[in-house]
Amino acid sequence: MAKHVKKSAAPIYLVGAVWLVYALIFPLYALPHYLICAALSAAAFLAGKALFPDRTYEIPGEKEPEKAKPEQKAKKPETTGNPDIDKLVQERDRALSEMRRLNDAIEDARISAQIDHLESVTRMIIDQVVAEPKKLPQIRQFMNYYLPTTLKILNAYDRMDSAGISGDNIDATKAKVEGMMDTIVKAYDKQLDALYGDEALDISTDITVMEQLLRREGLSGPGSAQEKKGGDDGIRLEL
Repeated sequence: MAKHVKKSAAPIYLVGAVWLVYALIFPLYALPHYLICAALSAAAFLAGKALFPDRTYEIPGEKEPEKAKPEQKAKKPETTGNPDIDKLVQERDRALSEMRRLNDAIEDARISAQIDHLESVTRMIIDQVVAEPKKLPQIRQFMNYYLPTTLKILNAYDRMDSAGISGDNIDATKAKVEGMMDTIVKAYDKQLDALYGDEALDISTDITVMEQLLRREGLSGPGSAQEKKGGDDGIRLEL
């Protein structure tokens, strides 16, 4: 039920009565009389509020109006503590959003599939650097040229494709973009692969060292010490 408050009019009537009675008895052309009447009016108003308080009542079936919700504060973007990485994350989100928009706008199925691939690889490239900020210099060229130029090329293709007409310039440019997309996809893949170069080298070194130790200890390859012993170091029971 909704609650309503009905204010009492009695205090207002009492104030009016005070002014009327005072005007009949005393002249109201002098300032002291106005001040005395105003003080009596205030006292009458307070007495009326006490004697005739406001009444609260409920109306069945009427819902109480919802209180206005305070405006939610805009969430601050998460920070990594590294301004360069924070900027990189923002660029990643902006680029991926633009790729999704272009993917939805471009109808060509082959280019759409290539954009899907570029979006996935771009995310992996940047996420790898976010996880290992020391690799940031390795993708400077990618972020400063390859990624924005790719978006520029795709935007040009989208504009020409949406024009809905055929012409020498439009058709030639679209054909160049379609041919260039294969090269762009390969370049993105190579950029991602390059980020794992140091890790691959470390693993390769570890494998080489382990192979040498295993051979030295006779634990690797045919004719190892274990095989020469018959491969059984357990206790033998003679019957």
